[in-house]
Amino acid sequence: MALNTMMLNEYNQESLLTRKMLERVPFDNPTWKPHEKSMTIQRLSSHVAEIPVWMLRILDADRFDFMVLTQREKYHAKDSAELLQKFADISAQANAALQNATDEQLLANWSGCRGEQIIFTVPRIVAIRNWVFNHTIHHRGQLSVYLRLNNIPVPGMYGPSADER
Repeated sequence: MALNTMMLNEYNQESLLTRKMLERVPFDNPTWKPHEKSMTIQRLSSHVAEIPVWMLRILDADRFDFMVLTQREKYHAKDSAELLQKFADISAQANAALQNATDEQLLANWSGCRGEQIIFTVPRIVAIRNWVFNHTIHHRGQLSVYLRLNNIPVPGMYGPSADER
């Protein structure tokens, strides 16, 4: 079985779970956050929605300069419809990119840089696992806590949640 086929099965399953979480995000108080050092619920959910763009960044180039991120304005969805559309659009692009990825491409190295300084180099398949899959799961977990603290039923991810029993 091709590597991209195995990854697509997992990516599509995780995308369904992420959408379930994003569907619950309220926009009645978008600046709410659990702590002064935390992201707002609007920013965290927007970040979760845009994480699949890393699939494109990893598959389209041999390296990524993280300095680019410090120069960009952070995305903030204005409402639930925009949030879900952003996630749907980027997820579809990521899915298509992964469908077209070859084993050779997935096993080739990809580097994270800061300007000309290379911070790390890993096979693309590892970068995708870390920067798309694990990154999404990490922030999705944070988002579940935000929902819980706002008394919003948390959807189950790998089985029923306490709200679905």
